[in-house]
Formats: sequence, structure tokens, C-alpha cells
Amino acid sequence: MVKVLTYGTFDLLHYGHINLLKRAKELGDYLVVGLSTDEFNAIKHKEAYHSFENRKLILEAIRYVDEVIPENDWDQKVKDVKDNGIDIFVMGDDWEGKFDFLKEYCEVIYLPRTIGVSTTKIKEDLFSLKK
Repeated sequence: MVKVLTYGTFDLLHYGHINLLKRAKELGDYLVVGLSTDEFNAIKHKEAYHSFENRKLILEAIRYVDEVIPENDWDQKVKDVKDNGIDIFVMGDDWEGKFDFLKEYCEVIYLPRTIGVSTTKIKEDLFSLKK
């Protein structure tokens, strides 16, 4: 069985997220998603609209996702790869090169982002509507 791992905040879930999860799952048999906790988001100076528990519930309902694990800090990735028997690590190409250190432990693939959509853009659009 080929196990795939990706990470993210997955707040304000949109079709770009679904495309990433679908393409990640197509690379293997089992998809693990590392989901940023609320505490880790605070460290990253990133505020999520939905709580960790709600984002986890949403991700677990997606047919491409087999398991959701908490992402508590930047440094846990090697441990997660080893502990979960990960064969392929996947991230969007906006992270190109940032996780190449994992190539010692598994294959690393950067997938193209879905053009025209991002959580940041959705938040900006909603904020401008609110004004």
C-alpha cells in the first residue's frame, strides 16, 4: 500500500483544496492529511475562521482523505513520515523546494496550485463585500 501525506490549514475549504486532495490521493492508496492546529496557526500568525475540530470534521468527510493528524509545529514532518510509513509527501508548488529535506525519507512531489482560487482571496473578497 502506497501512503501519501500532505499538510495544510484547510480553512474555508474550496475547490482548490479538493483538487489538491484528489490529486494527492491519486498518487497512492491511503491519504494522510496533517492539519494545522489552532495553536500552530497562532505561531504562524495565521487565523483560521473554523476551529481545528471543525476543519478536521470537514476533512474527514471528504472521500479522498483517509486519516487526519494534527500538525503542531514545523519540525514534526520527518517524525510523521516515519511514524506513518509515508511513501510520498505532497504539497502545492507554492512550497517548491521547502520540503526537499524529506527526500531522504520518501518521495517529495509539488503539485501545481489550482489557478484563480485561494483562501486569502476568498477572505479578501468577503471583507470587501462586508464594507
